[in-house]
Amino acid sequence: MEKKRLLLIGPPGSGKGTQSALICQAHSLLHLSTGDLLRAEVTANSPLGQQAAEVMNRGELVSDGLVLAIVQEKLKNHVGGWILDGFPRNVVQARSLANLLEQLHQPLDAVVFLDLTDDELISRLLARGRADDNEAVIRHRLDVYREKTAPLINHYLKKGLLMTVEALGTIDEINSRIEDILN
Repeated sequence: MEKKRLLLIGPPGSGKGTQSALICQAHSLLHLSTGDLLRAEVTANSPLGQQAAEVMNRGELVSDGLVLAIVQEKLKNHVGGWILDGFPRNVVQARSLANLLEQLHQPLDAVVFLDLTDDELISRLLARGRADDNEAVIRHRLDVYREKTAPLINHYLKKGLLMTVEALGTIDEINSRIEDILN
């Protein structure tokens, strides 16, 4: 696989976490799931984790700066490839991330956009059976995604980094499509 520094984006339920894990396992890449990283820092009671816990305990979102600091901590001595999943969530964050990656001399190689229709996303998310996943909540999450995160598609398209993959089918079929475009 030529491209080793990747960002996976897509709406909730598109399979970002699943596909990130498969690609990381197959190619020995570091999986940077920002949600998992935050929880790990809190559990480890690191200085960054203590800051994150204070914010999260107030029911607030962790700042972009804190997320970037955690990503920087994980990448600053890392040699090799990685996949970032769950960040950035908007264009402002994407610009901040680009600046950080430039400082680290680890620019993005590609952004994989997992594309799926709303009907399929809703069906998938309802099938997970989570208590907080009802159709009204899911539609709201998709609206928020479209408003905040979808502009990343054009941002990365203009930069020549975007690669779109149809996220319909089995996990293996989708993974095969991703592998094909990254080679």
